[in-house]
Amino acid sequence: MWIDAFWLVIGLVAILWGANLLTDGASALAKRWGMSDLVVGLTVVAFGTSAPELVISVMSAASGNAGIAIGNVVGSNIFNVFVIIGITAMLRPIVIERSILTKDIPLVIIASIALLAMGNAPILEGASARILDRVDGIILLLFFAIFMRHTFSQAQTAEASGESASLPEASEGKARKEMGIGKAILWVAIGLALLIGGGDRFVDGASGLASGFGVSDAIIGLTIVAAGTSLPELATSVAAALKGKPGIAIGNVIGSNIFNIFMVLGLSGVIRPLPFGSVDNTDLLTMTVAAIMFWAFGWWWKERTITRIEGAILTACYVGYISYRLYLL
Repeated sequence: MWIDAFWLVIGLVAILWGANLLTDGASALAKRWGMSDLVVGLTVVAFGTSAPELVISVMSAASGNAGIAIGNVVGSNIFNVFVIIGITAMLRPIVIERSILTKDIPLVIIASIALLAMGNAPILEGASARILDRVDGIILLLFFAIFMRHTFSQAQTAEASGESASLPEASEGKARKEMGIGKAILWVAIGLALLIGGGDRFVDGASGLASGFGVSDAIIGLTIVAAGTSLPELATSVAAALKGKPGIAIGNVIGSNIFNIFMVLGLSGVIRPLPFGSVDNTDLLTMTVAAIMFWAFGWWWKERTITRIEGAILTACYVGYISYRLYLL
């Protein structure tokens, strides 16, 4: 069991390191190819922060560990809202733009409801088993294509109005522009190698721990794996809040949650049909309710602001969810 924990930690470190190198290298290449700071932030940087979830879920699907693949996504989405938004709001209330409440957060809710519906196919359409099949995967990928079209449309509007210069990605993009093309390519290659190698070790370690503790892969995916892969977003959001920019957490969570369901599970489902297994309606409903609370708290009490009290409520919800999950073991 200890060797499994060792490989899980080593795998996670390799994945996080690889995602960072890949993002830096890819961003530098994208800038040299003429992509704007805003588009780099909305695509390359956003993909990089979700690379751990993508690698772990895809490799889990390929190796037949469906529980980790689905549990990782559902658990990460729950963690992102309840913990990342919750802790960030407790540090500093988060003011949310009206357009985010009317256009972006609803997409998080739609993504959650779509996965909830797919997990209840036996009830809704009389399917024989709870499984995310290849058709479901293709549908999720199509949703992702629509989301990306929406994202690029927003980017073009922002660039036309000159708003891109105010985004945090802009200064990061300028810093990356100094990286030479040879170094950028090397960073991408090393990042990919670390992601693949780390993902393989992480999945093996997580599966070994699940067997050692006598619990399902899904439970490990919903808890340890989900929290581990969400640590970069948590660290980024807390640091941003301490610097007086808590709104960065909003973009992290929205992009990550949509990407996780539409792209990560979509691609994983196309590679191999994924039984939901131990990921039941408790988890799927919690994920959906978290998304709805995220949207609702932006409107309630203080207009378009997630307050410290609301942040505490979100964090308490996560503690309650994990406690309930552990109680069922």
